[in-house]
Amino acid sequence: MHLQAYLKKLNPMSDEKADYIATFFKKETINKHQLIIKEGKISRKSYFLETGIIRCYIIDLNGNEVTTRFYSAPDFLNDYLSFFTQKPSEEYYETLTECTVWSINHENVQHCFHNIPEFREWGRMLLTLNYVKMHKHMVSFHKLTAQERYENLIKKHPEIIKEVPLKIIASYLGVTKFSLSRIRKMIS
Repeated sequence: MHLQAYLKKLNPMSDEKADYIATFFKKETINKHQLIIKEGKISRKSYFLETGIIRCYIIDLNGNEVTTRFYSAPDFLNDYLSFFTQKPSEEYYETLTECTVWSINHENVQHCFHNIPEFREWGRMLLTLNYVKMHKHMVSFHKLTAQERYENLIKKHPEIIKEVPLKIIASYLGVTKFSLSRIRKMIS
């Protein structure tokens, strides 16, 4: 999916308006295993992920990486708290595959929010959808078994199951790599 189609999917707007908004974005190719946002650094860009998979993770109290979110194309991502407050991020964002992204800097996002009503409405819708995704993931830890969480991931994002190492998927699901191996055997 191209950037303009993604803009129009979340919030109906004319082709001309979507094309105009797209002029504020810059196309980039990012190699596999690159950190695009780092803990302790301010998030200066937002990204439309055209191809590839990115994960968001933290380092827990024991020094382990814990994956908190996956982004697979097409998707839009940034560390919203860091980006909009211009304060340091508490998370890392890493490309798990080679990715094609369209990036927009903070200054241009602010310009678009203040001058393009369609972009402002699109941004509001994007924030709402991201809140819903985070909320559902959080609730799933209390209402679903690890197997059910894994089955949902298979259903909704088979590309993640195919492309992402088992250890990273396990941390996202809140289980050990060995527990995930048992779950996989049970549903095969």
